Amino acid sequence: QVQVVESGGGSVQPGGSLRLSCAASGFSISRYAMGWYRQAPGKERELVARILSTGGGRNYAEDVKGRFTISRDNGKNTVYLQMNSLKPEDTAVYFCNRPLGTLFNWGQGTQVTVSS
Repeated sequence: QVQVVESGGGSVQPGGSLRLSCAASGFSISRYAMGWYRQAPGKERELVARILSTGGGRNYAEDVKGRFTISRDNGKNTVYLQMNSLKPEDTAVYFCNRPLGTLFNWGQGTQVTVSS
């Protein structure tokens, strides 16, 4: 069964850091570009970072550039999102999936809350 499971979210103060993980099963991520999305309350889901299958070609949404870093370990079938200098506006549920093409089934996501 093809699925992704996101983890690593939590509650942090502004300026804090979190590292999210996306563990895939039922398929090999090595064949696909992957991305991290987020959905804040009352807003549409948006793509914030993407990475090519080889680990290159990283792209970021303008408001996370310089603070977030996407990476992948194809051997562990896992994609990561390192988030530094977190801001209250980063509060959202974070998901991983393909950044284009036919999407996989969405996982449950992982909640990130940034608040003082």
